[in-house]
Amino acid sequence: MIQPTVGFIVYGVHKDGLKDPMGTPFIDNAIVKRSKAALRQAGLKVIEHDLVIATKDEARSALKKMKTDDRIDMVVLFSGTWVWAAHLVAAIRDYAATGKAVLLWTHPGSQGWRPVGGLVMHGGLLEIGVPHKFVYGEAGDADTILRISSYARAAHCKNLLNMSTMGTFGGRGMGQTCGVADPSQWMRMFGVDIDSRDTTELIRAAEAVTAREISGFQPRLKKLFGTAPEKDIVNERSIRLYLALRKLVEKEKFDFYTIQSFPGLGDDYSATCFAQSMMLEDGYGTSTLGDFNTALTVLLLTRLSKEPVYYGDLQHIDKKNKEIKIIGDGACPPSLAGKLGPAGFSEHGIPTEGEAGGLSVKLICKVGEGVLARLGRVNGEFQMVITRATIFEPPKDKIQKRLHECGIPFWPHGFVTAHCDMDKMLESWTNEYACLGYGADLYPALIDFCEVTGIKPILP
Repeated sequence: MIQPTVGFIVYGVHKDGLKDPMGTPFIDNAIVKRSKAALRQAGLKVIEHDLVIATKDEARSALKKMKTDDRIDMVVLFSGTWVWAAHLVAAIRDYAATGKAVLLWTHPGSQGWRPVGGLVMHGGLLEIGVPHKFVYGEAGDADTILRISSYARAAHCKNLLNMSTMGTFGGRGMGQTCGVADPSQWMRMFGVDIDSRDTTELIRAAEAVTAREISGFQPRLKKLFGTAPEKDIVNERSIRLYLALRKLVEKEKFDFYTIQSFPGLGDDYSATCFAQSMMLEDGYGTSTLGDFNTALTVLLLTRLSKEPVYYGDLQHIDKKNKEIKIIGDGACPPSLAGKLGPAGFSEHGIPTEGEAGGLSVKLICKVGEGVLARLGRVNGEFQMVITRATIFEPPKDKIQKRLHECGIPFWPHGFVTAHCDMDKMLESWTNEYACLGYGADLYPALIDFCEVTGIKPILP
């Protein structure tokens, strides 16, 4: 899970201990101190600027430091008292040109005239077109801190993507039209370079995996699954493929990747189910079928959540009960297993989608709160559908019936209640895949990511 870094700058004309006519300092240092502490408590790393800024020179010096500090994802400009906006906006504009985020925070209260300083800056930045978020709220208010931390997390994700590399092993899988990418668009929107490798290199790497490496992997298998899979050529190839895939991703310095799976690799060597399950478990952003949009969604959820991410088919939608079954073709991080369906081994089992077969994972996702989301394109423009979701386990006496409904009971199942208008969600969904992330705080962070990157959010 990420830890965003924010620069914290207090601004105001009446500073340096200057008091109002009642004898009280205009800037309340206790409020400033509590505000910084609240951000740290929310998981942000705070880099303070010691001087309260008011003049053009002070603003230029402070924002230049924040601009050139690669650690910083966002600057929090905290209203200490009123200010002459014209003295600050040029330096803020220059800083914002880097693509880093700007947030104005005004702590309520009549004493000190903080709202005046906050609103004049907000209006000034709107006037000259500097993207920013304006937050008015107390340091002790959970919703206020969530708004700030979510925006910082979104800014961090945006910065992570900048100058990153997405790898693709093989080409488009299963004839997908709704997951393809325009490399120029990805560079323009996100700063992401797309690099490709043929799956033959992956097969060679898998065959080069040593018996010692396979043996060394056994303790982790037993920890995650309670046992090791049966020893045969199909299962061994699945393990080899995972170990090789991790090696190549690290060797090529891919920040995230997608893999064709089939046709090709799943027919010639092994289905990718187990390898993808383990890469998700390891915290890699990934997808199958050469689906670039799902891969980016998985990467975002992975970075934002404390739990690994599950992506699978929206296999059944019960609109009346707002229930969705997410069933992946054997790929799911094993640590997401719940009480009713512990992680176990199975087989890919569909010869028309990978004749070579392969080891896969079976489980039922554990209960929790989270989101369903997926990035997509409509007429070449990015949008992201995002909805809150509750993951549940069916009653114990009905679980076998529910597993057999799809005809493939041995693939991983996630039972989800979507908190949205189901018709609007389905109308806007752009693929058969759903990406499931655990954590109620993912919802505002994804919305903020859309804002800072220019993606249209769809909130059904």
